[in-house]
Amino acid sequence: MVKHGIKDQVAIIGCDATKYGELWDKNQYDLLSEACHGAFKDAGVSKDEIDAAWLGVYYFFTGVSGATLEDTLRLGGKPITRCENYCASGMDAFRNACFGVASGAYDVVMACGVEKLMDEGGRGLPSAKYFGHPVYPRPSAPAMFCLLATRSFQEYGWTKEDLARVAVKNHDNGYYHPKAHFRMKISIEQALNAPMIADPLGRYDCCAMSDGAAALILTSPELAESYAHADDYVVVKANSIAVYTSIPWYWPNFDFTHAPATVKAAEMAYKEADITDPRKEIDAAEVHDCFTITELLNCQDLQFCDRGMAAEELKNGTFNWDGETAVNPSGGLKSFGHPIGSTGCRMLQEITRQLQGRAEGRQVPDAKTGLAHNLGGAFSVCSVTVLSQRD
Repeated sequence: MVKHGIKDQVAIIGCDATKYGELWDKNQYDLLSEACHGAFKDAGVSKDEIDAAWLGVYYFFTGVSGATLEDTLRLGGKPITRCENYCASGMDAFRNACFGVASGAYDVVMACGVEKLMDEGGRGLPSAKYFGHPVYPRPSAPAMFCLLATRSFQEYGWTKEDLARVAVKNHDNGYYHPKAHFRMKISIEQALNAPMIADPLGRYDCCAMSDGAAALILTSPELAESYAHADDYVVVKANSIAVYTSIPWYWPNFDFTHAPATVKAAEMAYKEADITDPRKEIDAAEVHDCFTITELLNCQDLQFCDRGMAAEELKNGTFNWDGETAVNPSGGLKSFGHPIGSTGCRMLQEITRQLQGRAEGRQVPDAKTGLAHNLGGAFSVCSVTVLSQRD
């Protein structure tokens, strides 16, 4: 019988990330070099031991092929693949790297991601400038996600104050993380009184533009015993990806109170990882809070709470860093910003460090199983990864 999936076949043996922010003095090659060499050092490997690599990059001005990483590391002709899948590009790079190990094709591989956005200027993601359907108009990212907020307000009775609590929580967590773009605490009043971006989403409801890179080194659990984290390497329990339409507002069945891609990806990941009660079994989660409304809906789609109850659970402290299910203990995209191709890899290295008890910001108490959730496009592409401590 053919065995499907990658459960227990891949181990993370090293990881690192740059500081995120307005990094005017560094280009994408500098950022990749810093993250990758940091991951090499953490794993106790040299670049010559890397058999293959996958690189998450979204925008062509950051890089258009694996040569972006080759020009950084000089791996000498080894296979390098650029992955692009909207904002889930980084976690899709990780997914492909997992396949490389689980298939037996490679012993040691790397997954990494980078984006250099700030040099482009402008007041938001440059997607509309370069991409789009020739007939169907494509709104800005805030315009896409404000539709989720207005519908959720109507369906669940949520308010702007419920959104503000997400921003307050995540900025509070990010304050303690040395690599966060925004290391500042904010109040409910600040969030509520901030300038409007796309009603009802204000400035503090939207993640920022940012630059950054992250990298992870993967091998098999058997070989992991030979490297620096022999005693605390992290095991991949599942990685799934689901893809739906890029234009959900033209999809009659789309209800704007959930992301079908997240629901499907979570369903597949939980099945592979043998997770039956996510709220009880997931100790720490990095979820895609590109907007505050997204985090609330993510918590429902990932089954951390019942539908319509995310705002109440947040208010009750369920999703605090020391709560029942810690959500974005790093500070999330609200504190780090969102350099598209790198975000998924940053989330994964955050969860890896949480499970090893060496988080760079707030450490979730006794975290044994973690989840990373990377959502891209107009709620179109979702990757969900479940990680756990070694047995």
